[in-house]
Amino acid sequence: MNSSRPPFPPFTKQSAAQKVQAAEDAWNTRNPATVALAYTEDSVWRNRGTFLEGREAIEEFLAGKWRRELDYALRKELWAFDGNRIAVRFQYECHDADGQWWRSYGNELWEFSENGLMHRREASINDVRIEESERRVFGPRPKSEHGIPFPIR
Repeated sequence: MNSSRPPFPPFTKQSAAQKVQAAEDAWNTRNPATVALAYTEDSVWRNRGTFLEGREAIEEFLAGKWRRELDYALRKELWAFDGNRIAVRFQYECHDADGQWWRSYGNELWEFSENGLMHRREASINDVRIEESERRVFGPRPKSEHGIPFPIR
């Protein structure tokens, strides 16, 4: 499938922020097939210590992720951009099957092809146990909060 996903590189501050918000919105659907369409067929990933290659492997990975990470909710923020690359910081919250809540902090490096699909993604992520009462991320971000930085703590 030859698809494209605007905005296209080279990115401006506005188009990079648009790309980040689109990624946040897609990941908050927790739909692996939908999310995987944002990546090239031969996309290369590093997610923590897992290395993946190809859209099919990404979709499988995401399906497993969201079976384990229940009630997943994410916030992404543009950190930097240049040409066809974007750096993002993010936080997400979820709980495991035992009911333990987690807040995960991370950074991602993205590289895009000319058609706006992500060709490379590298993610470094740290997990912090939290109590349910400490949660701050509840479902998708309302449009009124798009572009507003999310506090680190």
